[in-house]
Amino acid sequence: MNLAEGVQIISVAILSVIMIGAALGVVLLSNIVYSAFLLAGVFIGISGLYILLNADFVAAAQILIYVGAVNVLILFAIMLVNKREDFQPMTKRWVRTGSTAIVCIGLFALLSTMVLATPWSVEIDPAMVVTNTAVEIGQHFFSDFLLPFELASVLLLMAMVGAIIIARRDYIPEELVSRDQEIATALTLPERPRELASVAGDSTKTTV
Repeated sequence: MNLAEGVQIISVAILSVIMIGAALGVVLLSNIVYSAFLLAGVFIGISGLYILLNADFVAAAQILIYVGAVNVLILFAIMLVNKREDFQPMTKRWVRTGSTAIVCIGLFALLSTMVLATPWSVEIDPAMVVTNTAVEIGQHFFSDFLLPFELASVLLLMAMVGAIIIARRDYIPEELVSRDQEIATALTLPERPRELASVAGDSTKTTV
């Protein structure tokens, strides 16, 4: 997007605030459903940054794959499980909290140092500017990266077939099986014992 420098800075600032706020909500909120929805907000903010970088295909893939597939899958898993469990008091919880805080502060300091030390101003040759990123990525997929692309598709196909096989396994609870057997025995007539049948046959012969 050919925007003015001030508009780009304001857009990056707004998207950064949205992403940081949503990420903090994902971590700090106790309701896991709200955390999943805020995670979708983080993914949408990342796609907005991709749009500002003129990466329209990556932005669309970010929304389609992460927001439309991964996040929806997380929501379905949360709503299907629907298991509520009370929090148990943990011994020496301050050790875990302190170690987590140290790791987060270290990562934040490392990323901040990398952002400040990286020369972001890059001179771009107008002849190298890509107008249609989807066409350019497609050409690279089917020329330079054909073998990795096909291997990734085969791996995804194997994962999909394995998920279908696992999901289609016949699992019938024992209570349901016993109930079906009771219904079947109630609907069928009791079989006549062979001893009684033979005695009845002999009596008819003697009377004749």
